[in-house]
Amino acid sequence: MIVFDLSCRPHAHRFEGWFGSSADFADQQARGLLLCPTCGSAEIVKSITAPNLGRKSNQHTPSAAQSPTPPAPVPQANAPLPPAALAALKTIAMRQAEALKSSTWVGDRFAETARAIHYGEQTATAIHGQATTAEAEALCEEGVEITPILFPITPPGTAN
Repeated sequence: MIVFDLSCRPHAHRFEGWFGSSADFADQQARGLLLCPTCGSAEIVKSITAPNLGRKSNQHTPSAAQSPTPPAPVPQANAPLPPAALAALKTIAMRQAEALKSSTWVGDRFAETARAIHYGEQTATAIHGQATTAEAEALCEEGVEITPILFPITPPGTAN
């Protein structure tokens, strides 16, 4: 595959196109199949770009002493969170715990109970439980207001 930087002639909107070969590009251009995704113009031309060439296999990588700029530090997955992030997470966890105290656990009957409350078939009350992704999506499509629990909880009666 070849990636070309393209632009439309009337407005110079830039975008890229992927083609099997240069001949593929020329054929699609000649048949008017290329359109600007921004304005829809069919007047598409290749933009001037620097080639992206890989290094030769016999070239060596410059050492850190020869490198003009040091590489950016790689974020560590196990690095401590910034204090502001920790404070925000603690606040969210505390508010979730408070909300769950005044909520009723309905387990895997969550979707049917939420739906019954939404349609007025059951008294409106705060509930929490378990639902599959498909059940949650169906509830949202029906207009049933639900919110995921951000921090995992242990269902009542299952803790050691």
